[in-house]
Amino acid sequence: MARVLGSFALLALVFCVAVAADDSPLQDFCVADMNGHVLVNGYTCKNPSWVQAEDFYYGGLHMMGNTSNSLGSKVTPVFVTQVPGLNTLGISLARIDYAPWGVNPPHTHPRASEILTLLEGSLEVGFITSGPENRHISKVLYKGDVFVFPENLIHYQKNNGNTNAIAIAALSSQNPGVISMASGVFGAIPEIPVDILAKGYKINGDAVSNIQHKF
Repeated sequence: MARVLGSFALLALVFCVAVAADDSPLQDFCVADMNGHVLVNGYTCKNPSWVQAEDFYYGGLHMMGNTSNSLGSKVTPVFVTQVPGLNTLGISLARIDYAPWGVNPPHTHPRASEILTLLEGSLEVGFITSGPENRHISKVLYKGDVFVFPENLIHYQKNNGNTNAIAIAALSSQNPGVISMASGVFGAIPEIPVDILAKGYKINGDAVSNIQHKF
């Protein structure tokens, strides 16, 4: 009896480990049907007989993004919406351009970890650990350096130089999502009530209204 119970315990452990792992794809690919009307966790699959090479292709990533904005940065995404063939594969990437002193401000990716490779220039990068510690882990990167931002943690990048900087970021989701800390909180639609933000940020209501107006 003890041996039987031990066998069941081992099977239960194996089952738990198996359930905790991500499911493997059940077909070669599932190219996203952007015109599909079925709501699922991701996109429904296009008929495989209709799939073309263009479904797996994106061109133009060699072109510099337009950084003439208030942040001095531009993210060019290559997600499932740009490459339907990424659907269900759990990967994507983006090119990020930074003008001198440009910033990719604090944000999170709710569905992905990120690994960033600096191609040109120098960047100050960092992320914040979860509470209660809220440690600020940061480093200055140079050409060829790589840095990892764990899934869903607040992170940022800043160009510390007088020349343009370029980075490529790979992400562990075909649709990682992005939540900007500033515009997400102060630019929410409909607005978060002023008194909630005033108490949360320990500032007065007029200051909150002024910031909300900017978003």
